[in-house]
Amino acid sequence: MAALMHASSLTQLDYAPKGLIEIDAERLHSILPGPTLIHLQGRHERPLFVSVLLHGNEPTGLHALQTLLRKYTDQPLPRSLSVFIGNVSAARGGVRRLEGQVDYNRVWPGTSHAACRETAMMQAVVEEMARRHVFASIDVHNNTGVNPHYACVNRLDHRFFRLASMFGRMVIYFTYPKGTQTSAFARLCPAVTLECGKPGQKYGSEHAFEYLDACLHLTDIPDHPVASQDLDFYHTVVQVTVREDVSFGFQSATPDLQLNEDLDHLNFTELSAGTVLGTLKNGSSILPFIACDEAGRDVASDYFEIREDRLVLKKAVMPSMLTLDKQIIRQDCFCYLMEKKALNT
Repeated sequence: MAALMHASSLTQLDYAPKGLIEIDAERLHSILPGPTLIHLQGRHERPLFVSVLLHGNEPTGLHALQTLLRKYTDQPLPRSLSVFIGNVSAARGGVRRLEGQVDYNRVWPGTSHAACRETAMMQAVVEEMARRHVFASIDVHNNTGVNPHYACVNRLDHRFFRLASMFGRMVIYFTYPKGTQTSAFARLCPAVTLECGKPGQKYGSEHAFEYLDACLHLTDIPDHPVASQDLDFYHTVVQVTVREDVSFGFQSATPDLQLNEDLDHLNFTELSAGTVLGTLKNGSSILPFIACDEAGRDVASDYFEIREDRLVLKKAVMPSMLTLDKQIIRQDCFCYLMEKKALNT
């Protein structure tokens, strides 16, 4: 058994540390010094790469991994497995990221973030997995709002669709924001992000485990097309954030923007033009949102408008990732807006 420490503070191990298969995410710091890349040998040499806990409050990937490792305690893995356990310090506090930390899913190669310790660490992970001829990449996440399970891809490629369709029929294509794990690994192999519902839901962990186990048993990933009727395919066109100078809330009477209290139930719902999202105080005529398209341009005025102090949709859209968690909205975004697309590559 061996361990190697990179200058980027990435720990690499060729064994699963004692206690890993049963420990809670909040206690990972007691057995791991920080972000850790673990390599486990399997019958097929090219490894499946799995990342978990890029956000410290999203433990479903860890739970799925623990179930997987328990299954193969006394038998060889069908394929080699490399696991990156990400933000251990944020997991200790049960938060997405600590104050002052970068987002661990925005600093992978291709990011627009300034060079820092974390960008060097993610670069080291990608380089190591390229050296090992990675077979496929899976990044496991949770949502904080009401969302179905779905997979995300960054490439219009039949192999990516095939890998995503193994998780379910709902697949989302996105190219923004930059610096995500999936976009970095898409240059090396088929790569998908799994969105597994809210943390703590048993079905989320079971679904992720079953998917990872199925991926370990793949001998190849076919490149023949997935039938269009077998997928519900969406394209994320806009990321919406609340402007930093705008206060907001769901029940308080004082914020600049009072948002509707049932917003997260609108995820994956076709919303018509004129749908009211909230109200603005003091007769403000300035939109409280920044809405970045795939080129990074602010197109908020194309999607939102203010009518008699009400913030309304200007055109029909389908949102995802709406949440009632104010900290998540500040640290990540208000939502994404999607369009349904035909499955063509």
